[in-house]
Amino acid sequence: MITQAATSSFHHQLLWKASRVKKEREYTVGKLDGKIVIITGGAKGQGAAEVRLATKLGAQVIVTDILDDEGQSLADETGNTYVNLDVTSPEQWSNVAQKTIKKFGRIDGLVNNAGIDQQDHEGVIDCSPELFRKIVEVNHVGTFLGMSAVAPSMVAQQAGSIVNISSVAGMRGYTAIAYVSSKWAVRGMTKTAASELGKSNIRVNSIHPGAIETDMLFDLGEDSINRLVSKVPMKRSGTPDEVGEAVMFLLSDESSYISGAEITVDGALITR
Repeated sequence: MITQAATSSFHHQLLWKASRVKKEREYTVGKLDGKIVIITGGAKGQGAAEVRLATKLGAQVIVTDILDDEGQSLADETGNTYVNLDVTSPEQWSNVAQKTIKKFGRIDGLVNNAGIDQQDHEGVIDCSPELFRKIVEVNHVGTFLGMSAVAPSMVAQQAGSIVNISSVAGMRGYTAIAYVSSKWAVRGMTKTAASELGKSNIRVNSIHPGAIETDMLFDLGEDSINRLVSKVPMKRSGTPDEVGEAVMFLLSDESSYISGAEITVDGALITR
């Protein structure tokens, strides 16, 4: 892992590239006034960006994470509610759903954002069963448990939107077999859930980010990041807000006939 001091200058270079095309603007991509949205992994990074965007658009957000200090701080900052959640625990998922219903009376949206990376990119030969199971438990099983926890409430109200965060790694093959497997699984589950829940007016879609400026990218190190970004046709990395805006659109009624879709936010990386 590279230190904050070592990455500071490099980080600013990435942000400068993004700033050439991303100006300060009004957030009009989806209106979430009055919607109740659960966001997992919401304490920092991509999840925190989604929390802030959803709040700006009028949603009440249930911020969930295992990072209690960061999660509570963000909830206090944005005027939302924080609940501790280990996404691999069915009991904790049930607790989040029950607390949300008790406080707000409904669940309009779920963003399954929580996930972990496979930093050393082990393949079939080198990946241990323990590591494989750990990553699959969080990325795959955690997403399944989230959908299972909120679906009954959404069916009862005959409305809802679930957004599952996958990855471009869920659309092609890479060496990190556990991570890639988990993200392909999220993609498949999304389509299955969309088919099952569509009759109840519940939409389920997946987002597939590419090289996005979060810790997951910066942990790769400068050389690896440069190699990855060089493959992006748009010749830059993306920002958490750029992924977040796609998520907001799918949570909103502006995407009312979109379900079972997979949206890449990757600067066309997947085309290479």
